[in-house]
Parts: sequence; C-alpha cells; structure tokens
Amino acid sequence: MAYTVLARKYRSRTFNEVIGQEPIATTLVNAVRSGRIHHGYLFTGARGVGKTSMARILAKALNCLAAAEPTPDPCCKCDACVAIAEGQDLDVIEIDAASHTGVDNIRELRSNAAFRPARSRYKVYIIDEVHMLSTGAFNALLKTLEEPPEHVKFILATTEVQKVPATIQSRCQRFNFRNIPPEAVARRLAEIAHAEGASVEPGVCDRVARLAAGSMRDALSILDQLLSVSPQKLTLSLLDELLPPAHDEEVFKLLQHAAGGEVAAVLGAAERILGAGRSLEVFCNDAIEIVRNLMLLRACGPDTPLVDLPSAARPEYVRLAQQYPLSQYVQMIAMLEELRRNVRYSAAGRALVDAVLARLAHMRRWAAIEDVVAELAAADESPGEKKKRSEPGTAQVGVALEDDAVATATPLTAEGAVVSPELLEAEPGEFAVTSEASRYAEVPDELTMRADRVSGRERAEVLGDPLVSRVMELFDGELVYIERPLRHGSQAEAG
Repeated sequence: MAYTVLARKYRSRTFNEVIGQEPIATTLVNAVRSGRIHHGYLFTGARGVGKTSMARILAKALNCLAAAEPTPDPCCKCDACVAIAEGQDLDVIEIDAASHTGVDNIRELRSNAAFRPARSRYKVYIIDEVHMLSTGAFNALLKTLEEPPEHVKFILATTEVQKVPATIQSRCQRFNFRNIPPEAVARRLAEIAHAEGASVEPGVCDRVARLAAGSMRDALSILDQLLSVSPQKLTLSLLDELLPPAHDEEVFKLLQHAAGGEVAAVLGAAERILGAGRSLEVFCNDAIEIVRNLMLLRACGPDTPLVDLPSAARPEYVRLAQQYPLSQYVQMIAMLEELRRNVRYSAAGRALVDAVLARLAHMRRWAAIEDVVAELAAADESPGEKKKRSEPGTAQVGVALEDDAVATATPLTAEGAVVSPELLEAEPGEFAVTSEASRYAEVPDELTMRADRVSGRERAEVLGDPLVSRVMELFDGELVYIERPLRHGSQAEAG
C-alpha cells in the first residue's frame, strides 16, 4: 500500500480537531447549527495553516449523509465524508486556480453550477489560490458568486488576499487564518510522533515548531523527514545534524550581539545566516519582524498579547527589549525596511547589509531623542546650564566675556551638540549672533556693526529667526551686534 505523508494522514477531519483556528471553527459551527450558511466564504492566511482542511470540513458538515440536514459534527464515515476527505467527491469540486486561470474555465464552472448535485444537498466549489485567476475570470465569476443557485456554495482560499478584487471580497464572508502558535504545533507533533511509535526527547518538538514558523504542514513535513532517518527515537543531536537552527533564533542572537556593541560578532552571525541559503530580502523581513516584537514588548510591557512568542523564549526577548529606548527600535525598523528595498535592486546588496548591521551595533552610543528633549527641558528649568542648538551653516552664538573675547559654539550636528567650555562657564549676559563660524578669538571692531546702528527692519529680521530667539530666551541674552565678513578687505556690511 502506498505511503501516506503525515500532513495528509493527520489532516483535521472535524471542527473539533482543528488546531490554532478555534475562533473560525466556532463561527462556522454556529452558522451550520443555526442554518445561517452563507453562499460564499473567503479563507485567507499563510501556507499550511488549515484553509483547505477547514473548507473540506465545512463541505462535510453540509453534505454528511449520516444526518438529515447540515450538521456541525459530520460522521467522517459515510461515502460522502470519505470522498470529500480524499478530494474525490462528485459534488465537492476542488479547483486549482493556478492552472484554471482563464475566462473559459469560469464559464464552464458557471454552466455546471446550474445542475443540481448528484447525491448531496449542496454542490460545493473549493477554489484554491483564487488570487491567480485573471481579471476576466474574476469578472465572469462576479454574478454567479453574488447570486448563485440555492444548491451551490463557494469556498475561496488564498495566501495573497490583496490580489483578490474588492468586488469578490465584498460578496464573501472573509475569515483570516492566523499562524498557528508554536506551543500548539509542538503539542500536536508530540501526539503524532507518539502515534507513529517514536519516542521524542524534550525540546525536539519545540524546535521543529519554531522552524515551521506557524505552518502545521511545514512542521509535519519536518517530522516526516526526521522519522525517515530515525523511526524509533528523535533526539536533539539528530535535529542538529539534519536541520539548521531556527532562523528567528539566529537573528535574535545577532541582535543580542548588536546590543552589546560587538560588530565582529554581528557580522559573523550574518555570515552564518546568509550562508545557510537565506536571501538578503528574507533576512531583512525576519529581522524587521523580531525588532517589531522587541518594540512592542518595550512599549506595551512584557505580558502584552500583541507579541506571539513561545513562553520559554519570552523572558529573553523581554531582557533584550530593555536594551534600547523605544525611539531606537522605531529607527531600526526604518533602517531595515530601507535596506530591504535597496538590496532588491542593488548589485552590492551584501555590502549594504553589512554596513547597516555595523550601524546597528553602534546604536547604543547614539543619543536617543527623548534624552535630548529631557536635556533641553532641564536647561529651561535651570538657568545655570548653558546649552544651545544650531545647525551647520546657520547662525551661531558667541558670548561676550569679561575680557571682551567672544567664544563661538560648535554647530549642532546629527550626532549631538558640542559646546565650547568657555560658553558653558560664561555667566548670562550679552550675546553675539554671527552668520558663520567666527575665526577670531576677539572680534575686531571693523568687522561688526553695533545693534543700535542697524535698521529696524534688519534687527527685526535677525530677532525673528527661531534659532536666535531660542538662544536669547535660553541664555536671557541681549542682541549686541550683527556681523558679516569683510568684503574687499576693508568694509563691513551690516545685515
């Protein structure tokens, strides 16, 4: 007898056996029980999360021959239930939209839908990967999907719902299938391994569940592979020999090295991840997802339900989430998303990845925006603190000291403000506003125009500058003079 793979052998047969999609199963059970069965359903979600299985279970619930009417508990033994489970029932037609994309295919479907089912209550059309239909095929399906014969039900399944036209979505009841939690996958794997007569070391099922990334079918395929090598006992050493570490674990370790400022370790971790066959774009996507989880833990607390993590891994994520302020997690996501877009078209994608990872490893040295704001607020409250902000190439500030020398502050850069010691030690008093960095320890009289000798329009223009007004307010200053460099070596121009 031909071997049946685990993904087919242990496919869910009833609503009660569905793993990870209990809310959807409950909704459909109540709909069947109350007789409120819609004529069109749209199942969306990632691969291997149970869309086709749920469609077959719903078809069995509608057509089970052991019940006099649709039942939420199909017998799974009658001819109709057995044929539906195998995908061979005459009245439950499964269509692969990827190979039936044209208008002619949909026209044939519409013609056949007019005929009543051969032996069942309903003729059920399960259209898998419906997003692959052409625009003309979608348009041909619209009218039939909106007002089908009373004996016809449609169940559409897709992994890319954004490609399904809104006119199709509006004619269906939509159910979003979530990725199956790792704990639920691990429990199911342990049950199946025991049913297959194999003993499993602790941690094996958890590791396989993390590798499957929420897909039960992927998890069962991995388990099938392990049982082919060792049918009696599954160990962690066997897992290490056959399978790579879970990708999210590797990316998480990379971010831990980045939090410690270990540039070499970060680049080494990236080499191992990318050397295992991951594309640059997939690596960026995975890194963005993990940084998002860290951001949510930082913003919403360690017990937030917004983060779907195994209970054993959550403490490590919580500890790492505390290593950066919230604003830097936001910045990380922006950097990684920009990197993801760039590597798609760049011939130097690996160099771009290494450069961004090196920046991530140095982020602990960057001043967070909330810290800068706090310092500015503290400066407002404490007049004794002498701080200022300026932009390169814009006006700067000088302080008239007792010996009439002027100390000029260094411009504010993206890395933070650097202020000369003289400026910090100066007492509040008179201030000079210059249009570019002063190169002089003392300001010669011929380079300046006294403020009282400048026109009112020019004075108002200078005082109206946001930077000047901010500095005047911060230091309780007074406009003393306005300076511009000499032109033709002899004449100063006020302005």
